[in-house]
Amino acid sequence: MEKLSVSGSMSRSDFPPGYDNAHAPLYGPPGGDYPPPPAYGFPGYGGPQPGQPSAPYPSGPYGPPAGYPSGPYPGQPHPAEPVPGYQPYPTMPPIPPMIPPVMPNSVLSGDGEGFAAGDFDSLKVRHTFIRKVYMILASQLLVTVAIVAIFTFVDSVKVFVQKNPAIYYSSFGVYIVTTIVLICCKGPRRKFPWNIILLAIFTLAMSFMTGTISSFYNTKAVFLALGITVIVCVITTAFCFQTKVDLTSCTGLFCVLGIVVMVAGIITAIVLSVKYIPWLHMVYAAVGAVVYTLFLAYHTQLLIGKGKNSISPEEYVFAALSIYIDVVQLFLCLLQLFGAANR
Repeated sequence: MEKLSVSGSMSRSDFPPGYDNAHAPLYGPPGGDYPPPPAYGFPGYGGPQPGQPSAPYPSGPYGPPAGYPSGPYPGQPHPAEPVPGYQPYPTMPPIPPMIPPVMPNSVLSGDGEGFAAGDFDSLKVRHTFIRKVYMILASQLLVTVAIVAIFTFVDSVKVFVQKNPAIYYSSFGVYIVTTIVLICCKGPRRKFPWNIILLAIFTLAMSFMTGTISSFYNTKAVFLALGITVIVCVITTAFCFQTKVDLTSCTGLFCVLGIVVMVAGIITAIVLSVKYIPWLHMVYAAVGAVVYTLFLAYHTQLLIGKGKNSISPEEYVFAALSIYIDVVQLFLCLLQLFGAANR
């Protein structure tokens, strides 16, 4: 008996199993309806992950929605086709034309009337003329600011004007036509109410152009350009009322400066439409801001009447038109400068 027990214990092998039995499961499948354990190793690319069902979750009041959400997931690139509701970065905004207002000889008077010379009656007429011009100018700027605010802050209007460039080019055409009529035609410019009607149409066209351009820039750039424009206008106007420097005697210089800036603006607009160069856009805008600040000082001195030349009191529409163009173009140049810097 002792011998048999020893031999029985020796018949059971304690060595590891052979090669054929090494890959067999150590334990048999458990009873019941339990699913089999996952296979060893990593799943193939795109296959189901371990522990996740291959079929979508059933929908229920407390469970997750049916199916997994479609991509892209965080950290993955966007698909090639556009996603509905996705608004890409807007294209380059249109370049506003730098067309300085031409000063016809019929609006100038070289008698030096105003604060520096003339009797009390001429001084009173000049004061009334200045108040009338600034009242018209304030109305124009109020309309422009309101339209720019609508085009900038109302998202539906902002998207609409960006997708329909015909609004900008239609406004530009009206702007050119009304400017030519007000500058070249002495009768409509001085005859009431046609001068006010033409000036109102011109203001609306310029405001729509300004609002369309502002819609392409962010709110920070618009507020910054507006604030700096107000500061520059106040400082320039105060300088013109206090200084003894006569800019009105440099009419020829301002004409040449206006032509050079206009030609440079056309060339820059063509170059930027072919290939957008941020630094060139910034240089163009910076030069334009300096030039229109000088034009603002020149037209303000013509309005005051302290220098060699002055605007006739009958030309209140043209005086308001000139200063309004200077202020709006200064705002657009500053807006392009800050907007190009953020790109």
